[in-house]
Amino acid sequence: MSESTDPAVVADQTGPVDKIAAGYAFTGPALDLGALLWDGTCLPGHQIRIPLPMLNRHGLVAGATGTGKTKTLQLIAEQLSANGVPVFLADIKGDVSGICAPGAPNEKVGERAKDVAQEWEATGYPSEFYSLGGIGPGIPVRSTVTSFGPVLMSKVLQLNQTQEQSLGLIFHYADTKGLELIDLKDLRAVVAFLVSDKGKPELKGIGGLSTVTAGVILRSLTAFEQQGAAEFFGEPEFDTSEFLRTAADGRGMVSVLELPAVQDKPQLFSTFLMWLLADLFNDLPEVGDLEQPKLVFFFDEAHLLFNGASKAFLDSITQTVRLIRSKGVGVFFVTQTPKDVPGDVLAQLGNRVQHALRAFTPDDAKALKATVKTFPNSPYDLEELLTQLGTGEAVVTVLSENGAPTPVAATRLRAPQSLMGPIEPTALDQAVKSSLLWSRYAEPVDRESAYEKISAEQAAAEAEAEAAAAAAEAAKQAKEAEKAARSAPKPDPSLAEQVVGSGLFRSLARSIGTQVGREISRSIFGTARKRR
Repeated sequence: MSESTDPAVVADQTGPVDKIAAGYAFTGPALDLGALLWDGTCLPGHQIRIPLPMLNRHGLVAGATGTGKTKTLQLIAEQLSANGVPVFLADIKGDVSGICAPGAPNEKVGERAKDVAQEWEATGYPSEFYSLGGIGPGIPVRSTVTSFGPVLMSKVLQLNQTQEQSLGLIFHYADTKGLELIDLKDLRAVVAFLVSDKGKPELKGIGGLSTVTAGVILRSLTAFEQQGAAEFFGEPEFDTSEFLRTAADGRGMVSVLELPAVQDKPQLFSTFLMWLLADLFNDLPEVGDLEQPKLVFFFDEAHLLFNGASKAFLDSITQTVRLIRSKGVGVFFVTQTPKDVPGDVLAQLGNRVQHALRAFTPDDAKALKATVKTFPNSPYDLEELLTQLGTGEAVVTVLSENGAPTPVAATRLRAPQSLMGPIEPTALDQAVKSSLLWSRYAEPVDRESAYEKISAEQAAAEAEAEAAAAAAEAAKQAKEAEKAARSAPKPDPSLAEQVVGSGLFRSLARSIGTQVGREISRSIFGTARKRR
């Protein structure tokens, strides 16, 4: 919009400006976003803010590529940290690591600070840097397969509803049998076992697992591993309560998950971010409404999370977002347009920072109209305004201290005070290695789990089967030998045996025997032989 100089018009505009400004005149602690824009003019006397207690009512940061969404995240994260609130940021492109270092003053920063009445001071904030499974720089963040669960695993494996239900059955079996699913080889071993001859009866009473479905799951696991995903699953499993820490000076720790090394695997890292959020939800106690959040979690590239999501997956996200507020955690989804976020989730987001949108194509124009409809009634022509906003400008509406939506306000945003860009790789590596958490999570541990237990059972069963087979073969051979011995023909008698056995020999023997007997008898009884 062009700036108006007509005094009558300016007088007419005073009412809307004052009404908007009054909607942001909070009495309690609040984050400063920037100065009100009206008719193309920045009004530094009218500050646009977010009440600190309302940061756990969730939010949306949206806008086309290059409109300043990342700097908005950095700006909000800095002020949260300064107020003692820990922050989690996903660094998709590798340009958020600069939050740990003081910013570099320059002419553009000076002009922006003057425009919005900001007392800019170069400041770095306490930060920890993480990576998924140790791929890329950062403290490794790992999950066990059991902790990840069947719904999230189905999402990353891109399974359909039937296959997802079968995977849930597999997890249930592993739980009941005490088979720990720590890494992907554990899951593969259980799936293979349940379709083996020995394993098939195990699930017969609760539905069974078809060989076809098992084949799909195993192939999906293989493809998943080929993407390098095996690194993300294992132990030591990351304790998400690490994100809730504050620094020694009382400022909130900014946890930055470095994702450039896996930015070509959006389905994976978006689902992994959901696991982190779900794990926080499961572990944190109910606290109700606090004076400030325990943690604010920025969910970047949120549209990737919802693409192709099953109903069960969407239901889980909706429930987590709805209920995690009472555990002191605020969630900001970061994406291009509100239509990227399902309606049930969008309805839970009380704070909005909408950067510029483009309307180059019919689809863009449709998305623009849909975005405008998600805002409260406003004196602005939002459809026109959203295409004219400059970089670092946005349309804002938040929840006031009493929970009511504030008026829509076009805003020129403040400049971050930390470095707007990545730090040097050597500095990043030094920050990672000097962390107290490095020694706790750096080295992977591979202890006995489902794979080893099933392999040991299979090896024992195979050894037992081999021993039984060997015994059966030995018995068979002994039986055959005995049978052969009984049925074998007798050998021909020798010449001596033939002579001895003949009738002539027997007659001769008898004659000789009689004669010899006589000779012996005579000698014994003393009778002499007659002389002739």
